[in-house]
Amino acid sequence: MSKTHRRTFVGQGLAAASFFNAAAEQAGAQTAAPVPLLPRCLKPGDTVGLITPSSYVSDPDELAFARRFCEFFQLKWKMGRNVGQRYGYLAGTAQQRVDDLHAMFADPEVRGVFCIRGGYGSAQMLDKLDYGLIRGNPKVFLGYSDITALHTAIGQRTGLVTFHGPVSLSHVTEWSQRHLRSALFQSAPIGMVTNPPEGNPLRAGHTLRTVRGGKATGALAGGNLTLLSTTLGTPFGIETAGKILLMEDIGEDIYRIDRMFTQLRLAGKLQSAAGIVVGECKDCPPPNHDSAYSLGEVIDYLLGDLNIPVLYGLSFGHTIDQVTLPLGVAATLDADRQTLTIGQAATRA
Repeated sequence: MSKTHRRTFVGQGLAAASFFNAAAEQAGAQTAAPVPLLPRCLKPGDTVGLITPSSYVSDPDELAFARRFCEFFQLKWKMGRNVGQRYGYLAGTAQQRVDDLHAMFADPEVRGVFCIRGGYGSAQMLDKLDYGLIRGNPKVFLGYSDITALHTAIGQRTGLVTFHGPVSLSHVTEWSQRHLRSALFQSAPIGMVTNPPEGNPLRAGHTLRTVRGGKATGALAGGNLTLLSTTLGTPFGIETAGKILLMEDIGEDIYRIDRMFTQLRLAGKLQSAAGIVVGECKDCPPPNHDSAYSLGEVIDYLLGDLNIPVLYGLSFGHTIDQVTLPLGVAATLDADRQTLTIGQAATRA
């Protein structure tokens, strides 16, 4: 494709994205609940459903690991009927994956739905989901990475508070375990969230940095940057107006991070947010990949001139120390103090 044709194609694509994104926001406003729909908090002995909405998990040892994840938290588990299926690089067809999610939300014995892994493919399910079924059976829904597409669609279509946190194959540290328990097993607000304490203050393992100071309050939204950008221009694109926008990714070249931030900016998604929190973005750029700019430079260049508070480096997403964040509840970002305080309950007793 020539440069001229490519520029024309991109211009046409942006115009189409603007049109469909406006339609998506109108549809979201018509379908989203006016107040957060809270799932019941989990308690020891509850049953959770294990599903694979994205990439396949056919290794029996990995499936055993997922079961132990539940048992560690004193939960019973029920495996989705199609878990273990393999359809190319996917965990079964889109309909099979939808069927498992529907079955878990419809099952009265199941109190929560845990995603075994992310990967790729959950966006294929969005136009096939029964959002009325989900709204009528509010349950804890946990996952991250590719699961961002489901978080966004379910939250905007039903009002259900969902949880951006470990998948069942995650290697969860003690710090991550405490935050997972705080988010899922109690009905009180989570309170202040920041990074783990540093063992060596001279060489911090989790560096928080204020990109632009300020304080803002809004509902938490977002997740994986790739999924946020690739769903733009669809009826399932993220709505950011007045929200605290969370973004993180893994293994992306810096120019690709630049491209996704730019796409969100051109769609008006960055400017309309109340505040922005960028995660650590592990291996961005990937090891042994040279880049003209660092991730920090691109974040400062593209996000630093927004007229909202921006914080970089919170430990969520693709990091071993991973905080569980409830999407859809109000939180206050204080970029100067480098804290995120969740003052609204995310579950009910």
